[in-house]
Amino acid sequence: MTEFNYNEQLSAYLAEFVTEARLQRFNTIINNRTRHVCVALENIFQPHNASAVLRSCDCFGVQDVHIIEKEFTYEVNDDIALGSSKWLTIMKHNDSENNTLAGIGYLKINGYRIIATTPHKNDMLIDDLPLDSKVALFFGTELDGITEDVIENADGFVKIPMYGFTESFNISVSVALSLSNIVSRLRKSEIHWQLTDDERTEIKLQWLKNSIKDSELLEKAFLKKYPKK
Repeated sequence: MTEFNYNEQLSAYLAEFVTEARLQRFNTIINNRTRHVCVALENIFQPHNASAVLRSCDCFGVQDVHIIEKEFTYEVNDDIALGSSKWLTIMKHNDSENNTLAGIGYLKINGYRIIATTPHKNDMLIDDLPLDSKVALFFGTELDGITEDVIENADGFVKIPMYGFTESFNISVSVALSLSNIVSRLRKSEIHWQLTDDERTEIKLQWLKNSIKDSELLEKAFLKKYPKK
């Protein structure tokens, strides 16, 4: 007898409440999602820029966004994000004595190299960043950039080529340019950048829940019939 997989079975159940066209759309998009690269935003105080970052992550198929809160809390601006937040996995780091170090520690434990984006470190261009292992791209505020905590704990630094007088791009532009480069190179490589089967199931389940108005009630009904073991 096949082992009961709660997420798979709940997904199959909830799939009955969305259209076939939406299911096909989910399947197409999930095949292009990745967790090989993620984005971390440190102490962003301009919500419209941070929300624009979410749009870029969704458009380029990057599933995970880490929000590191320090002096400023972050709320999604839906007018800018255009609903992209409900398709992403957004993790906030906001309950530690040092949220930056907590976020870095979490990412390192999960196999990510910490790559800080800054024009002030002469390390490598974004084009030369090795992609053989998972990378977490850190972006700081437009005013101050990344903090010393990121600099001291980073595994590498990258910068985007610039040829004008201004020394940095808008943060949302920086993210878009970086992801365009990295995702394009990943998709042309032999690196296994796609999600695992379990990750696909987990994410598609969340998409279904976000798509169905009464998903919580439906899940409660499912739990009565198939309680978690």
